[in-house]
Amino acid sequence: MTVDGNRDAGLLRRVVRQVAATRAGAWVCARLLHRIDHVVFRASGGRTTFSAIVSGFPVVMLTTTGARTGRPRTIPVLALPDGERLVVIASNYGQRHNPAWYYNLRAHERTDVRIGPRRLAMTARELAGAEREHYFQYAIDVYPGWARYRSRASHRVIPVIMLEPSSCEKDEAK
Repeated sequence: MTVDGNRDAGLLRRVVRQVAATRAGAWVCARLLHRIDHVVFRASGGRTTFSAIVSGFPVVMLTTTGARTGRPRTIPVLALPDGERLVVIASNYGQRHNPAWYYNLRAHERTDVRIGPRRLAMTARELAGAEREHYFQYAIDVYPGWARYRSRASHRVIPVIMLEPSSCEKDEAK
């Protein structure tokens, strides 16, 4: 899994990223993008999402266990690679509240991640202090829109989550 930095992205992808960082673009993305991503993910046989195509960012399908329901919930999220680990940012496009998947991970740290045909068992850990700042800056370096989300969500600290391979389960291709 690779990440195109903003400077390396083509014109279309740079425009998409800029629009997604605006207040109006973020509002639309938060309400529609995950639905479109699910359709494209299924239509592509699990190879890609609409978000990944138009933005150039690595988007994975994150399956959490519902904090209240206990049911599996799958949502596309941008995931930044760090070796075998993945970093996910619970910015929720700069909205007033954290995304539901964040609360699900807090309640149940075990999760599954689909990266194309691969399904990985992972464990979530919320970062704090200098480690959180390091990875949030890494995220901003990849996608400057997160700085705008942070500004709009200044009433809360945007959670940064590290997803690490679970030691007791192996990666299974599907």
